[in-house]
Amino acid sequence: MNDSLRIAGREYASRLLVGTGKYKDFAETREAVLASGARIVTVAVRRVNLGQNANEPNLLDALPMSEFTYLPNTAGCYTADEAVRTLRLARELLDGHDLVKLEVLGDQTTLFPNMPETLKAAEVLVREGFKVMVYCSDDPIQARMLEDIGCVAVMPLASLIGSGMGILNPWNLKLIIEQAKVPVIVDAGVGTASDAAIAMELGCDGVLMNTAIAKASDPVRMAGAMKKAVEAGREAFLAGRMPRKFYSASPSSPTSGLIGS
Repeated sequence: MNDSLRIAGREYASRLLVGTGKYKDFAETREAVLASGARIVTVAVRRVNLGQNANEPNLLDALPMSEFTYLPNTAGCYTADEAVRTLRLARELLDGHDLVKLEVLGDQTTLFPNMPETLKAAEVLVREGFKVMVYCSDDPIQARMLEDIGCVAVMPLASLIGSGMGILNPWNLKLIIEQAKVPVIVDAGVGTASDAAIAMELGCDGVLMNTAIAKASDPVRMAGAMKKAVEAGREAFLAGRMPRKFYSASPSSPTSGLIGS
């Protein structure tokens, strides 16, 4: 069965997207990414060397663009202007690459998205021909506005970036999923494999994570666990779970026609 993730007209075999920051070195980054099975990797343009610093290790050597689709992001940007400038730089560094992740943060404590600035940046980037995947609050109205602007995927947070608190508001996520005509990818807050599985069981098209893998005691093993969780959650969603019943027992084995009855 072909059940690939489709974003901006291109198909990807994995529904798990992973970040490339916070690892001890690029060797560990590569090993974890390979274990995750991810085909899309995010990179913070302002924090990772993509050739800006000629004498330093280059992420492109560890994760060649011939093997992975890069998703340059605007981590650390707090205004629309900063974010737009950063992604213009990314396009220059990556030879015209136009698939990007937009995030405009509201403050350094929570890293919650600044939605007015996010909307403003999205309008500029879409107008300039970028294919924008966008980190946003779990507000169905804001998500719809971003889709109307022309973003190719909306990426509501499950909980605060780096918190590992999991999905705190599944009801809002469901509302976003039900109305969206573009992929919905949970971004931020995943802490362990069960969080990823729940996101997929809700009907999300994918999950993006970084800290949950990079800061695990064994990042490579956790990457493998996340791969399995995303796949299992997707299969469960497609299979359709049994209805929940309150005090309405239904035994797994039939109670009629028993021997001796």
